Amino acid sequence: MKNHLSLFLLTLVSVLAPALQARQPNVIVIFTDDQGAVDTGAYGADDLVTPNMDRIAERGVRFTQFYAAAPVCSPSRVGLLTGRTPQHGGLKGNVPPGGEGMPSAQITIAEELKQAGYATAHIGKWHLGHHEDTVPNGQGFDHSFGHMVGCIDNYSHYFYWNGPNRHDLWRNGEEVFHDGEFFADLMVTEAEEFMKANREDPFFIYFALNSPHYPYQGSPEWLEHYKDLPYPRNLYAAFLSTMDERIGDLLGAVDDLGLKEETIVIFQSDHGHSEEVRAHGGGGSAGPYRGAKFSLYEGGIRVPAIISWPGQLPENQVRSQMATGCDWYPTILDLCGLSSPEHAIDGKSLLPLIDDAAAETAHSSFNWKTGKNGKDTAVRAGQWKLIKSGEQTELYNIEKDPGEQTNLAVDRPKVVKRLSEISEEYWKGFAGDS
Repeated sequence: MKNHLSLFLLTLVSVLAPALQARQPNVIVIFTDDQGAVDTGAYGADDLVTPNMDRIAERGVRFTQFYAAAPVCSPSRVGLLTGRTPQHGGLKGNVPPGGEGMPSAQITIAEELKQAGYATAHIGKWHLGHHEDTVPNGQGFDHSFGHMVGCIDNYSHYFYWNGPNRHDLWRNGEEVFHDGEFFADLMVTEAEEFMKANREDPFFIYFALNSPHYPYQGSPEWLEHYKDLPYPRNLYAAFLSTMDERIGDLLGAVDDLGLKEETIVIFQSDHGHSEEVRAHGGGGSAGPYRGAKFSLYEGGIRVPAIISWPGQLPENQVRSQMATGCDWYPTILDLCGLSSPEHAIDGKSLLPLIDDAAAETAHSSFNWKTGKNGKDTAVRAGQWKLIKSGEQTELYNIEKDPGEQTNLAVDRPKVVKRLSEISEEYWKGFAGDS
């Protein structure tokens, strides 16, 4: 009898053991659009109300030298989702309406997590392709809700660029209509329903806001609040705080479902603020940094970035080491207890930096390429940053001159030569990439 009981208990333990083990964490990536490098209270803005973005910083680790993979929308998203520079990821510029987009052969973080048993959702802006195999459902996402092009009106959900007018709101490949409903509210509802449906198992949500990207459509309450700010900062600020409220709604839903301690939240802007005419010529701020969206100066590629996991990662801390949007991919795999990718990526896990403020960056250098025909390049190595555009060469000591005001290219020819060689060696692998 005793032997039978022992056998029964051993069998019971073997059956229940997996369930008794700590479950893998959920992951939510909040990716904002055209948000300035210093445009949250946590990053020093004293004219903005951003309690919910600041709450993520209070709960986690905030990076102060964090770089987007590109200074423009689509390529930056390639860096986040594939862990590779846009050129390695096969997409050098923004995807036009109807464009093929990022090659389906690329392996996204959604595909990695889905293979590991995660439920995966894209909610919000996509801008990485319109073909059957390059829309979200073809790139590892079980569920998708949002718009495929670069920007929409937040109430009509029509492409906000030029004619002919095109409605652009989709759920899993089917066009859906929510005329008059604010897009970010629809996103929060979609995310909450997805979390409720998948709360018993780990999930991954790519929550890609299309704000504060133009059109600036802040709520009447926030427009009134910021009425005394100069134009166009007042319009941008109202839209940013309107977005911050929706981020608060999302975080509140996580808390209400009892998932706060089980959920990693990652926050990042895709690149710097816009100064385009559709953005009223500006409104966002790069603070002490030079440049904006489309630029390889710091204001174009240095972005706010935060990670939190209450009870598991340090809280209310700052890291000043260089890190990049490509790094989230391996970091997520690390935190979820999954193997490193078998294919080559440019990202490095940030876990050593997150755990230890004294750890060195894993990047000896990082490279960017952008501009018309991809002629503009930049490379950051240690304290130095080299920018080349046509015949112009600029060298800056970013540690001493983060505003990139003093070009040291003539004074430091050996540094220019060394960084030029790093850049040239990196781009050798891109045959035909002009």
